[in-house]
Amino acid sequence: MDSVAGQDTRRPLPEGLGAAIHGTAEEIAALLRPEADMARPIPGATWTVGQAAAHLALANELMARIAEGRPRPYGDGTPQSLAEANERSLAEFTERRAEPLAAMIVEQAGACAEALEKGSLEGPVVTPLGSMSPSELGAYLLTHMLGHGYDLARALGRPHMIDRSRAALTLPFLLRAMPRVAEPRNTAGMNARYAVRLWGGGAFGVTLTDGVVTVDEEPAARPDCTISIEPVTFLLMALGRQGQVAPILRGRILVRGRKPWLAPRFPGLFTAP
Repeated sequence: MDSVAGQDTRRPLPEGLGAAIHGTAEEIAALLRPEADMARPIPGATWTVGQAAAHLALANELMARIAEGRPRPYGDGTPQSLAEANERSLAEFTERRAEPLAAMIVEQAGACAEALEKGSLEGPVVTPLGSMSPSELGAYLLTHMLGHGYDLARALGRPHMIDRSRAALTLPFLLRAMPRVAEPRNTAGMNARYAVRLWGGGAFGVTLTDGVVTVDEEPAARPDCTISIEPVTFLLMALGRQGQVAPILRGRILVRGRKPWLAPRFPGLFTAP
């Protein structure tokens, strides 16, 4: 991902990212009302609402420390090591009450955003998914909150907080993370050039050369397969919260190019971060 590696690491956060971080944290906190059932299971997951909220609180604190220049080890960047680190942290942090967790989620998201907006970091920062610029770290925080906020909303029967503008703001993180979470069993020996275009703006390219994945902020001039996708659908699929069959049937994914049959393979090229 050479095209994004050389960017200015001290530039301000992209327009709207700070507000999206604060707004998402507040909306997650609003889900965690005093009467919220913290023992309710998250659909399709092993965690309860209380565990997911505790994980969010801890993750926001970790992101804030990174943004303040105080990183700490958290796995080695592989999905398995991150899952193990998550379970260890939840075993050590036993708070599961709604109000304290809601307050911590908001406070630590705000601390992270404030540190990033000050622009005091002088270089890339080390995160659980590798080296990132401060703006990519902000997008990481937002992406992580949106994914788990979506889970909490589903479990509690409330509307989720993902919209098109917030989904678009996650792109810097997703582009940085995609090569790191490529799935070797599905990319092995593959040669292909994808262009992915989000409805309303935002696009990137993914190239596989003998199974090696590179991601660019601009699609290739002549991709093999172009995927045009509704932004919320894109984010939910990228986070492993939604499959591709229903969006295709609803017209939320459109495909064109010389090799359209490559499109169904695209989601399986990556493990959700």
